[in-house]
Amino acid sequence: MRHALALALAAALLSGCASHKPEDYNGIWINQQAIDAAAKGVSLRKALQDSGGNLEWKVNVAAEQASYTNGFEIVEGQLKAGEKQRDVVFPGNEIQTLSLDGDELVQHATPMAPQHSFQKASSPAPMEARTGTTFEQALYGAYLKGDWKVIEGPGQGNVVRFGDTGSVEGLPNLDRYALCLAGDCASMSGEYDSLWLERNQQGNPWIFKRDGKTLEILRALNSAQPDEMPQLYPGARQWLLERD
Repeated sequence: MRHALALALAAALLSGCASHKPEDYNGIWINQQAIDAAAKGVSLRKALQDSGGNLEWKVNVAAEQASYTNGFEIVEGQLKAGEKQRDVVFPGNEIQTLSLDGDELVQHATPMAPQHSFQKASSPAPMEARTGTTFEQALYGAYLKGDWKVIEGPGQGNVVRFGDTGSVEGLPNLDRYALCLAGDCASMSGEYDSLWLERNQQGNPWIFKRDGKTLEILRALNSAQPDEMPQLYPGARQWLLERD
């Protein structure tokens, strides 16, 4: 009798672990592993490369839609229901399989990419926002949070604050920034981390080096010919910042 009860209990537990309501897939899921790795104060490029290719998934079960971004492009697909998983069909009949494992969204392995897990964002952007917005805000908040003091460079002694929506205060004549995550900006800067700094929508790329609580921002020099894609490399240091 006890054996039968134990089997019944085990079956119930397994059934409970394996079953998920369709709406459990809903929401914005981010690559928290990449954010945690970057927050340690290492190279941003390395943290992103070592933590899987995709940065965010957005799933809308009612609309049968799902999209992801790798930091360069946003790919939208149609969500198909399965018994224990969801298939997302993209243009060209590419299929990506998703499932739930506890409180994580699992992107199944394909010939092009390994399996990877995503966590539901604790402070998501509105669902109508561009796919990737939530990841960027979480990354910016973790990677550049806090008060940075200008140790060397224009505005020496200023306190610099990088907002999680791309605002920046304390760097003279600048009001916006964007970290390069992937795509053309990554191709142009090669092995180096880069960011964009601007004021009134006018700006330039810069090379940066993050080492723990130290942030160097260096001029980006271009070794390419005028008719070639820019190839950026670090020049003279413009700012040295330290975080309290």
